[in-house]
Amino acid sequence: MTDLQKNHQELLAELENAALAYGRNPSEITLMAVSKTHPFAAMKELYSCGQMLFGENRVQEAEQKLPLWRPDGMTIHLIGHLQSNKAKKALELFDGIDSVDSLMLAQKLETLASKPVPILLELKTAPEESKSGFENEDALFHALDEIACFSKLKVQGLMTIGPLLGNEKEIRRSFSLLRTTSIRAKQRFPHLDFSVLSMGMSSDFRYAIAEGSTLIRVGTRLFGKREG
Repeated sequence: MTDLQKNHQELLAELENAALAYGRNPSEITLMAVSKTHPFAAMKELYSCGQMLFGENRVQEAEQKLPLWRPDGMTIHLIGHLQSNKAKKALELFDGIDSVDSLMLAQKLETLASKPVPILLELKTAPEESKSGFENEDALFHALDEIACFSKLKVQGLMTIGPLLGNEKEIRRSFSLLRTTSIRAKQRFPHLDFSVLSMGMSSDFRYAIAEGSTLIRVGTRLFGKREG
């Protein structure tokens, strides 16, 4: 067993244990392998272990390393900030856009998309200036008033990044905010799908699971330190 395969096996066990510890059903939680800066060969190795969902941060990097052919069932989503001038290429490369952080970007994607595109809407739940996302619930709901009428973009839920330097209380507050926003979004837009709560990474996924995350994005714990 390689280090990568071992890391994957150990992480799945940790996710299951964390879910059970917080009274969650492990089957409700999906692992996304964040493969940024790591080669496609490493992605294929994880795929051979049953890992189907991958996340990439940058359009340019993905364009350089992802082949036109992908193994059956492998899906790759963009999880990093997307500049509107790269929207067309992103739609060509990715199976979903998990980081829609403005109405303007959503409008651009809707205009360019030639087929249904699953998306997550990113909410800014931590104060760091480096964070992307809708600034608050009002801004998110204002955008959803229009996005709800789109024919190509298919909302599947919300995503956020917790405070990178926060303590447990601050991190859980961030994740709790996303969960409560999702509940209110379901009430206001009952015809849309808000089943995905994408929150939690290598350092804080246990807190995210405690607060209701359904999608954990892990890179370093799987692949090791970033390459390049």
